Amino acid sequence: MATTGSTRIPLSVLDVVPVFEDGSATAALRDTVALAPRVEALGYHRYWVAEHHNTPSLATSAPPILIGRLAAATTTLRVGSGGVLLPNHAPLVVAEQFGTLEALHPGRIDLGLGRAPGTDPLTARALRRSPDRGEDDFPRQIAELGGYFAPGDPSSGITAVPAADGRPDVWMLGSSPASAAAAGSMGLPYAFAHQINPQATAFALERYRESFRPSAHLDRPRTLVSVLTTVADTDEEARTVASPYLLGKIRMRTVRRFEAFPSARTAAAHRYDAAERAFLDDLVEPQLVGSPDTVREKLAGLLAHTGADEVMALTVVHGQEERLRSFELLARAASGSQVLAASGDDGSVRL
Repeated sequence: MATTGSTRIPLSVLDVVPVFEDGSATAALRDTVALAPRVEALGYHRYWVAEHHNTPSLATSAPPILIGRLAAATTTLRVGSGGVLLPNHAPLVVAEQFGTLEALHPGRIDLGLGRAPGTDPLTARALRRSPDRGEDDFPRQIAELGGYFAPGDPSSGITAVPAADGRPDVWMLGSSPASAAAAGSMGLPYAFAHQINPQATAFALERYRESFRPSAHLDRPRTLVSVLTTVADTDEEARTVASPYLLGKIRMRTVRRFEAFPSARTAAAHRYDAAERAFLDDLVEPQLVGSPDTVREKLAGLLAHTGADEVMALTVVHGQEERLRSFELLARAASGSQVLAASGDDGSVRL
């Protein structure tokens, strides 16, 4: 982590393009395109979209297409994938897609890479994801992908046009110490999914820093953490605004239902039993859910505990204006004097 001075932590957005039961995937995609320039106006640094398949609650099945639209709708945001799930795709195709995006929006494209399928086994097979790939296949795919962003080797007979003309900023995504160590050994920046495995965040980032080896594109460790984030005027209101997502998580956990998230009306009518309330308390406590004062305190604690260079907000909220309001309040909370990060010379846009 850089140590040349103090500045406010950069904030970014992770968008899973949530679909609610009183909406549609089409409307969710259009809301995302409309939201990105409004988030940009608040000073956010990156806007990443996830990859999921056969998941009616998440309209993020084609990240490169959506990234191109988001980049065209904005001017300063870095836009990218959080992430492309590389085993679902031929590295050559990913290089061609993201080389094209970088050519059209130079200096603004991020290529975050993950190794999970982002779906069920049946759909993974339909994506041509081989079930017999070994543990070493993901690093091999990353190496192959990286080769396409370098000047072509005439002996290979393959040139990923226009990837060799410009390389996006390549990140590795993960939620375990193993992925952190792999990212460090490859000299890649690392994004950790705190919303998935908050107990491991600090240890994983430490493993990353210990394992880091400088590469041609990165001379020192660089990290971000993605965090479930809902900010409202009070703690109680924030929990209410987050309730459609939280009830959706209960459904996913208890009955494995992955249909659209419940509406605000459905969530308000649900009566939680003791086990459900305990599950939600455990889920929410390490995340950034609450009033601006609560979130400011939680954010400061998260940064002190992990040393992360950047925070990426996953905000799954029913209602476009409520969602934007959460991003506005998060930006205000992060501007408090207690929430500081060490500054460096990596070109990051700071709030």
